[in-house]
Amino acid sequence: MLFWVLGLLILCGFLWTRKGKLKIADITDKYIFITGCDSGFGNLAARTFDKKGFHVIAACLTESGSTALKAETSERLRTVLLDVTDPENVKRTAQWVKNQVGEKGLWGLINNAGVPGVLAPTDWLTLEDYREPIEVNLFGLISVTLNMLPLVKKAQGRVINVSSVGGRLAIVGGGYTPSKYAVEGFNDSLRRDMKAFGVHVSCIEPGLFKTNLADPVKAIEKKLAIWEQLSPDIKQQYGEGYIEKSLDKLKGNKSYVNMDLSPVVECMDHALTSVFPKTHYAAGKDAKIFWIPLSHMPAVLQDFLLLKQKAELANPKAV
Repeated sequence: MLFWVLGLLILCGFLWTRKGKLKIADITDKYIFITGCDSGFGNLAARTFDKKGFHVIAACLTESGSTALKAETSERLRTVLLDVTDPENVKRTAQWVKNQVGEKGLWGLINNAGVPGVLAPTDWLTLEDYREPIEVNLFGLISVTLNMLPLVKKAQGRVINVSSVGGRLAIVGGGYTPSKYAVEGFNDSLRRDMKAFGVHVSCIEPGLFKTNLADPVKAIEKKLAIWEQLSPDIKQQYGEGYIEKSLDKLKGNKSYVNMDLSPVVECMDHALTSVFPKTHYAAGKDAKIFWIPLSHMPAVLQDFLLLKQKAELANPKAV
């Protein structure tokens, strides 16, 4: 009896693995639209999928980003300038994409554009500090999705939303984490709403990767600028050396940072080309081994481990 159960488990494991490897055919006649292609994940994705034979439409924020990308790709790839926070720009772009794809529709929409905003303790921040990451990462993503959705439904295609492990765990203060938590919620409701239309919706949750988004120099510059505006009381509570101590903590966590961006693009590739795409993808060793498992743990354990990564305050009782 045990032998038969073991055999059944092995067979199920084999079939499950085989199922994930089944690929769609004829990618050369399919169009995909990617946001945030100036650099990072979006740039690598645009170049990768262009080489694979997709008709890539890459949205860049800057003219320089667009020019550089076109210089590295085939004549098949098209670029468009897009600010996801500008509703009129998004509408015009959606109409332009509609004209490009015609009756084929849009096979893939990859919502990748994002900004970190200010990453700092909550009591350092104002409401305005939260606006930029939420406008870009959440409302921008929703705006692009709503405008492109009719084209994706026509193709019975795929929507891929790039979230973050920061959408599963509040690792740092600021607007980035709330924006990504909201993206996770939007992704889940969209996935269920689109199921009847034959549209697959996937969410990618990258760990910590070395990209322009995670540039530590820019992050520290923003922190220092906010520090200068803080009240004397808060400065006394945190201490003059708080930012330096935070930096030292970050230096000790360099082993968490993934230098190779390809795992994220590999997740995009599977979500685009698999007959059975996953609903969620964890990208990066840190995400798979630490962040995602920790997100399922009790809050007391999450708090203990995450607070160990924070610098000690000079005088928290000085209130």
